[in-house]
Amino acid sequence: MTSSKPKILVTRRLPETIEARMATLFETDVNEADVALTADDIVEGLAGKDVLVSSITDRIDADLVTRLPESVRLIAQFGNGVDNIDVEAALAAGLTVTNTPSVLTEDTADMAMVLMLALPRRLVEGTQMLVRDGVWAGWSPTSMLGHRLRGKALGIVGMGRIGTAVAQRAKAFGLNIHYFSRNRRPPAIETPLEATYWDDLDAMLAAVDIVSLHTPHTRETFHILSAERLAAMKPGSFVVNVSRPELIDEAALVSQIENGHLSGAALDVFENKHGIDPRLLALAEDNKVVLTAHMASATLEARIEMGETVIVNIRTFMDGHQPPHRLLPEGPRGAGRSQSA
Repeated sequence: MTSSKPKILVTRRLPETIEARMATLFETDVNEADVALTADDIVEGLAGKDVLVSSITDRIDADLVTRLPESVRLIAQFGNGVDNIDVEAALAAGLTVTNTPSVLTEDTADMAMVLMLALPRRLVEGTQMLVRDGVWAGWSPTSMLGHRLRGKALGIVGMGRIGTAVAQRAKAFGLNIHYFSRNRRPPAIETPLEATYWDDLDAMLAAVDIVSLHTPHTRETFHILSAERLAAMKPGSFVVNVSRPELIDEAALVSQIENGHLSGAALDVFENKHGIDPRLLALAEDNKVVLTAHMASATLEARIEMGETVIVNIRTFMDGHQPPHRLLPEGPRGAGRSQSA
């Protein structure tokens, strides 16, 4: 007998509890090797299947969309970001695309705050000094002096769910909140945060001590921190990025830190197509940059909630209803807008 369960391809390994639920609800084919699949692998693996459960390591461009088997009707992204998917091409081909928004908000905001503390308080450097040297002379009034956060001006680029959550945390640390966003937030959000809205990003960048990026990667936000803007930032300021590497001209960022114009950067995302830039690694070794391995949403709780959201999207769609997190195109480069937002 032919199974009536939806047939799905899962391109990366997911938490065991999620894989077990998927195996119960669907005819599930999981990429056991847990390495990024090629376009040919995806096309071959989708033969006779209804749903592609993709992740950010899968490049689903217009060419791949045209090659997908006719049986495929849904791309259920395991993740909030969808700049790896050409949403416009997918919808033009009659495919529905979903993602997993909201569930990453708190964990990502936590990581942004950790990174915001790590650089000025020299947290990584302090650990490395003990572990690498193996000898500590003891406390001194002038040893490992960093800078306090309280009273500093934080400039948030993108005041959506995550940006707002970061602002709430930063406010508790005594930072002054400034933000640039496509739309000004209502008084119910601005007032408790005592947040200052800027409609001119360049003006805000010149006024704040810390810049934290929380905007999706679109055609408009590609290199939103361009070489020109990085050069015009307030001297001694630093950058936090837990969003997308494409938001920053990385080579220009490195140059501005090397020449002393910027104090440093704390990055959870960075260009890694051909390996991490040696200059960036050198700055990390010199404790002017803190690098973490794309860990902002890497909690077991978040991954399980993401998986549960994927399951809800698949089941709702296969039952003939509009999934709660369906995406609509918002512009080139595959960026999308969730109808649940």
